[in-house]
Amino acid sequence: MKKRIVYIAISVAVCLVIGFLSGIATQSSVNDWYVTLNKPSFTPPNELFAPVWTLLYTLMGVAAGVVWSKGYHHIWVKTALYHFVFQLLLNALWSIVFFGLKNPFGGMIVILALLTMIILTIKWFRVISKPAALMMVPYLLWVAFAAALNYKIWELNP
Repeated sequence: MKKRIVYIAISVAVCLVIGFLSGIATQSSVNDWYVTLNKPSFTPPNELFAPVWTLLYTLMGVAAGVVWSKGYHHIWVKTALYHFVFQLLLNALWSIVFFGLKNPFGGMIVILALLTMIILTIKWFRVISKPAALMMVPYLLWVAFAAALNYKIWELNP
């Protein structure tokens, strides 16, 4: 049990650090470029993003920690965690492309790859731990929403 808590704590910390670093890339454009864009009516207020992402990164970290605690020596655990790490890198890349490079079309490409990797991660997590897979579902839903938002921003700002 103690080992599991350590794995969860490390995983949550890694996810939150990635989220913090992504936030730095985001912050550089949120207050200038992003405010000038035409956005769809379903765009949430900016104040909502930080708490939602903090919750999602925490859930993702707990899920990854649970999977990791099942034994990294096991090929399915390794495969699940490789998928997790790759989707986490795509998550960070989206912030860099969309906000850092101010490229909604590039962001759309990255977020579609991200959605694919999240689905594959959930599939592999489910093999290891159904609760871990379920903890990833809110993240999948939020990123699907973000993809719709990204698409509309790209469409409204030719």
